[in-house]
Parts: sequence; structure tokens; C-alpha cells
Amino acid sequence: MAHPFDALTADVMRAGGSWKWSGQGVADGTDRHGRPLLGAFVAEMDFPTADVVADAVRASADASRFGYLADAWVADLAEACAAYWTDRFGWSVDPERIRPVPDVMTALVATIEHYTPSGTPVLLPMPAYMPFLTVPGRLGREMVPVPMARATGSFALDLDALDAAFSRSGARLLVLTNPHNPTGRVFTAEELAAVTAVVERHGARVFADEIHAPLTFDGRAHVPYASTSAAAAAHTVTATSASKAWNLPGLKCGQVILSNDADAATWAERGYLAEHSTATPGVLASTAAYRDGKAWLDDVLAYLDGNRALLRDSPLPGVGTVVPEGTYLAWLDASGLGLDEPPAAFFAREAGVVLTDGARCGGPGGMRITLATARPVLAEALERMAAALH
Repeated sequence: MAHPFDALTADVMRAGGSWKWSGQGVADGTDRHGRPLLGAFVAEMDFPTADVVADAVRASADASRFGYLADAWVADLAEACAAYWTDRFGWSVDPERIRPVPDVMTALVATIEHYTPSGTPVLLPMPAYMPFLTVPGRLGREMVPVPMARATGSFALDLDALDAAFSRSGARLLVLTNPHNPTGRVFTAEELAAVTAVVERHGARVFADEIHAPLTFDGRAHVPYASTSAAAAAHTVTATSASKAWNLPGLKCGQVILSNDADAATWAERGYLAEHSTATPGVLASTAAYRDGKAWLDDVLAYLDGNRALLRDSPLPGVGTVVPEGTYLAWLDASGLGLDEPPAAFFAREAGVVLTDGARCGGPGGMRITLATARPVLAEALERMAAALH
């Protein structure tokens, strides 16, 4: 049976005006065949959010709740977030240890500035979410890239490389994204325990970006890094948000989860500015998502799983396709094509599909594609790409 999302056309999404459908010429650009461009480069969904979330935003407007955050709303969000993480992931979190921030990037900046020694480098497994490559440098920190290992058509953390990078650079922070953007890996408890051993050996910290935590497939369960051991809890700052799972990035509300007394005390002393720009409507919408948005999310996960299957079954000759275990982002390895230009540029011109250039993620020769769109639109994008390759 057709899903309501199937009725979303590219024209409808262009009219919506989001960056995904207006940036990089998508709104009015064409490929060399004169076809309108299809946006697949931004990590957001094209689906309308859950009714309970939309209702919360409308109620915020009706009640003119546009002032600064009230403590009661912050506490309500923390309770809803804690209950969700306990129910979904089995991690019991004290609501008083959950603090609001505008987004995960704000949480990363605060973690670097408040929880690591001044001037120390930051380790980042590659490929990675694009802003993570640039933010440390803007804070006067060296970003140390650590290539991930390829493992049977997927990716894995290279523990030996991480160990050597800590020793060589003197880094004191590892940025760990799980589920991983852009490769879609969902790391196991065993993998995370091995990371903990490396981090502990070097007296370092972990910034755990778990924004895609609700988005896993094939029976895989997200394992919160800080939940795996007392050692992990003691050296981790976790950042998350309802923004990816319920499609709320523009509402500017994330959460920092503090898993030890010392970090909570530091945040209480220094975290005010990081919290200050969190949007009141975003807090109210996120509270509704965590509390009452589970049925909508389950339906979206089933739809995304169908899009994963479509990608898996779509022949892209010469391109290595990494079907994601989690997130709605997939990695395409076009390094074997022998192109004399970035593959994302080739597909924008020849197929009219705008992808994320892998070089921006620290993975030259690759591309990131967003699968969270109407299935007919995704099918058209993949058919255009296959035709361009042929």
C-alpha cells in the first residue's frame, strides 16, 4: 500500500524552502539534460513531523510562549528525555543531569572549552560530519584525523590508529559519533568497550554525539557510550536531540547528558552561555516528541527501512554502496570510477542529484546521500545516477 509520504514531490519540497531544497542551486538549477535538481545533501527528513510535535508548536504560538526558557519547561524536557532514553535504550539517566542546548555543535564547543586542557588537540575518526572537521580549528585546537578501517563493505573504528594518534598528538578528546554520520555504523557494546580502554589509557575524554540514537535498523539497538561502564561514564559528555528522529533541526533544541558528578558541577558553573540560546518552542516540541511521538517514529523507521532496501537493490556500477545500519544517511564510494573531478560534482551535472562531497567529510572519492525523502523521489535520484554511470 502507498504511504502518505509517497505523495511528497520534489516540487512540493522545493516550495517548502528548506536549505536542502534551496541551497546549492537546488531550487532553480538543472543538470545538463535540463532536469530540475534533486536535493540529497542535507541531513534532514523531508517528512512532516508528528502531529503531537506540530500541536506543541501551535500551542506555543497560541500561548505566546516565545520568551526565555522557564525552569519548569527545562525540567519537563529533562524528564521526558530521561524517560525516553530509559525506555528505548535501557540507560537510566537522572533528569537533573540533562541540560538544554541549541544543538549538538554548541555542546561540542562547550565540551572542548570546559572539559579539556587549553590548546590540546581533538581526535576525529574519518569520514565525519562536516562541521566537526572545522570547529576545533576555530577554537584554536588542532583537529587530528584518524581514518576509519574498512570492514566487509562497511566501516569500523581503527583502535590501533586511535591509540597511536593519542600518543603522537597529545590529544585529550575523542569525538565519537554513534550511530555514525556519514557511514551509518551502529557500534556494538564490545566496540565501545574497546574505545573506552584506549581513552582510559591516555587519560582522555569522549564527546559522544548520539543525535541519531533512535534511528537504527535490522534489530540493532543503540548503545549509549556512557552507559557501557563506570569508566566511560566518568570521561564522557553525551549530546543528543530530537531534531533528527522527529525532523526538528530548525527549532534549535538539543540536550547535554552529564554522566558524573564532576562534569555536572562544571556545567552548573560554566554552562550558562551554552544553554542560553536554546529556543523555547524547540524545548516544548522536543518534550512532546520524546513523550508522545513514539508511534510516529516507528512508522518513519519502517518507511526509512524501505528506502534502505531501495538503495540496496539499486545498481550503481562502479560505486560501493554502504547501506546504513542506523541514521538515514548512506556512504557511496566512487573512488574506483577514476573521475578527474569530485564524484558529487559529476552526479550534480550528469544526474541532477546534489550529494554531499565526501572530501568535506574527510573522505575524498566518496559521497553522502540522504535517504529520508519520498520513495518515488529517491527512486528517481538513484535511476538518474545509474543512467549517468552507464
